[in-house]
Parts: sequence; C-alpha cells; structure tokens
Amino acid sequence: MNTENYSVLLVSKDNKIISQIQSFLTTPMFSLTTCTDFYEARRLAGEFNFNIIIADSGDGYDTEFAINVSDFYSVVLLLVPSEHFDSISYQMESYGILTIAKPFELFYFYSIIKVAIAVHYKIQSLSSQTAKLKVKMEEIRLINRAKLLLMQCLKMTEQEAHRYIEKEAMDRGQKRTVIAENIIKMYG
Repeated sequence: MNTENYSVLLVSKDNKIISQIQSFLTTPMFSLTTCTDFYEARRLAGEFNFNIIIADSGDGYDTEFAINVSDFYSVVLLLVPSEHFDSISYQMESYGILTIAKPFELFYFYSIIKVAIAVHYKIQSLSSQTAKLKVKMEEIRLINRAKLLLMQCLKMTEQEAHRYIEKEAMDRGQKRTVIAENIIKMYG
C-alpha cells in the first residue's frame, strides 16, 4: 500500500467492532473517525470528504445509512451478520457498496480495505476525468454559440466562423474561449 493517509469514517454501535477496527486502522496510514450514531455519521459524511466509510448494520437490516452515503465519492463498506450476508450483499451491489460478513477475520478485513483503497483511486480518477470532460463540453458550447453569432450577424459559414475564432486566438495569443466570450459580448 501507499504511504498516503486515508480518512475513514466508522459508524457502529458495537464497541467490540469499534475497538477491533481502531486497532487495525492506525496512523499514519489511516485517519479514523468513529461514531455510534447514524445521524451524526450522516452529518460528518456530508461535512467531510472521507475516503472510506464503514457502516455496521447491526442486525443486518439497518442499511439506510450506507445507501444514503453511497452517493458520495467515498467507498462504502457495510458490515452485516453472516446469516444475512447473501441477501444484503446482493441488494447493496447496485449501490456500489461492498459488504463484509461479521464476525470477520483481520486478514479478510485487510484484503477488503486494500480493495476499498483501489476502488477509491479509481473513483478519484473517474471523477477527475468527468470534471475535465464537463469543462471541455462547456468550452465547446461557448465556441459553438460564438460561431452561431458570427454566422447570424456577419453571414459567415460555419467553416469561416471556426477559422475566424482560431485565427483571432492565435493572433492575440489567447484561448479560443476568450475570443468566443468576446464575440458573445459583442454580438449576443
């Protein structure tokens, strides 16, 4: 594993599970926040960006918290009693939630934490790519709007409008989006 510090939120009403996980997820590799109340945990999860959220479902039917926080960019692990593992695990898959049967062995838990870290990196990568694509799409919309205004106001063809924006950007040493914004201010 990396030497990076991973922030983890653990919510459980079971002191045995809390102490077991606390003894395993130690500093400097992990920064662990524990909570015994799901409402407080929901507030913390909304307020801070945790890499991993571990939720103890208690009897196995308290899965609402895990589902609610699965929309965040955190990897969510749900601890469920082994007798309910198959049915709950199947339900949680569609939310992207990893389930762990309890009681669990530390080696098994360690393996799941490694998977969670790998998934966290993948989420970060995809999130970054999505943000870049959104910026690129906005740039394309802006340039297309400027081209449309040039076509309407100056009776240019689409190719002429495109070349005009490209040439102005090169001549002025500015980005095409800056030229497009100026065109929109002038003709919009």
